[in-house]
Amino acid sequence: MKIVCVCACTSGIAHTYLAKAKLEKAAKELGDEIHIETQGTIGTENALTPEQIAEADVALLAVDIATTGNERFKNIPTVKVGTSLVVKAPKQLLEKIEEEVKEKKRQKE
Repeated sequence: MKIVCVCACTSGIAHTYLAKAKLEKAAKELGDEIHIETQGTIGTENALTPEQIAEADVALLAVDIATTGNERFKNIPTVKVGTSLVVKAPKQLLEKIEEEVKEKKRQKE
């Protein structure tokens, strides 16, 4: 599965980068491709490219605050969760998202 993600927490530091690291590790273990943009006190890092978004199966917003640029994901399934959920159970979250994406694709067929 190809995933694009935005991580952002209230302080813009700790949970943002912790969530990013946990998601990268979980995606690697599951064989998923993930690209993660962070939005925080130092601005946007690793901005997602239009190509990454176009190729994605799903957009994951792991955020505790309002983020910018969410309109970029209007053409793909989008899941929004808090960073604490990502930190606690990243692999389980990605597995659940993958199941839901596959189910929606089956329903469209």
